[in-house]
Amino acid sequence: MKADYTDVRQHILDQGKAIITRKGFAGVGLNEILTAAAVPKGSFYHYFKSKELYGEALLADYVAQYLVHMDGLLVQPGKPVASCLMAYWDSWFSDMGEATGEADSCNVRCLVVKLSSEVADMSEPMRVALRDGTDQIIARLAAALDRGVADGSLPAVPDPADLAQTLYQLWLGAALLTKLRREPSALHSAWRTTLALLQLAPSAYRARG
Repeated sequence: MKADYTDVRQHILDQGKAIITRKGFAGVGLNEILTAAAVPKGSFYHYFKSKELYGEALLADYVAQYLVHMDGLLVQPGKPVASCLMAYWDSWFSDMGEATGEADSCNVRCLVVKLSSEVADMSEPMRVALRDGTDQIIARLAAALDRGVADGSLPAVPDPADLAQTLYQLWLGAALLTKLRREPSALHSAWRTTLALLQLAPSAYRARG
């Protein structure tokens, strides 16, 4: 096998993620993943005993990378937490392939948005991987809200965990509507609602919609 990578397992995950993000899980066959990764079937089954277990590993890997990215946005030395939170929400526009006027401009790059409804009834291990991943995302948001109150950039929050869940549900729903509509008005609405929920002045942040 000719390769310019050293971690074969990670290479298979990375190649599969690129395809599944575009086509969904059920719409991608094992041969397509093998061809993209340029690995024999035996190598695949050495690391993953089934396509379902591959999907579970794929989601766990995606969430791990997403949390690292999220931490980089939510914890920025010298920057108020409120601004960090809004930088995180702003990243959703690029994750959803912010509309540029083309019919297919809102391309979903988030596997949580892409696969949630598809795999919830298809695979219990994949459903649990997604559930656990979203729980970790919400916990990160709740912790950020606590820090924002502490540094004075956010008003007092009676229940940070509840607000974090409300915000994540708001944005996840907006992302799904963006996927359906292929235009980002739902994301713009989520942006305005988030500023209102956090009691932040719209003039202090990037105008969205």
